[in-house]
Amino acid sequence: MDIKALSENILAGDRRALARAITLVESGRADHRAAATELLALLARSGREALRIGLSGTPGVGKSTFIESFGLMLTGQGLRVAVLAVDPSSARSGGSILGDKTRMEHLARDPNAFIRPSPSQTHLGGVARRTREAVALCEAAGYDVVLIETVGVGQSETVVAEMSDLFLLLLAPAGGDELQGVKRGIMEMADLILVNKADGDLKATATRTCADYAGALRLLRKRVQDPPGFPKAMTVSAVEQTGLESAWAEMRALADWRREHGHWANRRAEQAQSWFVQEVRQALLARLETPQARALMTSFGAQVAEGALGPVAAAQQVLDALPER
Repeated sequence: MDIKALSENILAGDRRALARAITLVESGRADHRAAATELLALLARSGREALRIGLSGTPGVGKSTFIESFGLMLTGQGLRVAVLAVDPSSARSGGSILGDKTRMEHLARDPNAFIRPSPSQTHLGGVARRTREAVALCEAAGYDVVLIETVGVGQSETVVAEMSDLFLLLLAPAGGDELQGVKRGIMEMADLILVNKADGDLKATATRTCADYAGALRLLRKRVQDPPGFPKAMTVSAVEQTGLESAWAEMRALADWRREHGHWANRRAEQAQSWFVQEVRQALLARLETPQARALMTSFGAQVAEGALGPVAAAQQVLDALPER
């Protein structure tokens, strides 16, 4: 593969080249990892940045419908939008449906949009292992907004906040009261809470739910990266496409404030450092996938199962027996 030519095509905004590059960075082959590292280094020189928006919410809350309506609104304003949708992988078979393009058929046909579904595999936190690299590739390709949709598990999906500039939490009407909203975890990470499906018979319920969560947000500890009034809760309807303009205005206002007060640069620096730490951890875990390590794991695992050796002692012996490289 000609990495230089691939990088040039990505910088020119070629969607097919971008798709090939994401496939490359998601590969676990050693030669592909080396090529991906070279490609990312070449593209980093472009210095392009996009607004990274993480989006989480429980299944059925309408994330795909919201992203399609929101994305079409942005492309209608002349912006280029990339959607990185992470689908849950089966713990039994390892497979994923990857049906987000089907759910967003109108946005998928928009020439100013790019949708890439990826399997979460065994990676925790609601994102895929190589989502950070995929975000960097989309930025290099000239996209103005990168939407990162998590698998939709719930409270554990905080990893996406470590790779986005803004973190949106999408909730359904009657999803809980103010006490539910006080729960720590994902609530503390959200910059904007959007109560979706504020239409028809659910409109009044959505308004009450929004008020409950707005009250809950006032009870949370103030964060230094937030201007007055943030984080806040709002109602939207992805079906009727109401509230989207207001939500986008709030997102831009928050992003502009963080840029002006230095929080944007600090957050990007922290994200780069977090990326580095994760790469080191993944490289260390990869050493357990070598044939020698697998043989050790099998041997000591059998001894633990038989009761001949304790789990802690067996783990220590495996670590002592692993080669340095």
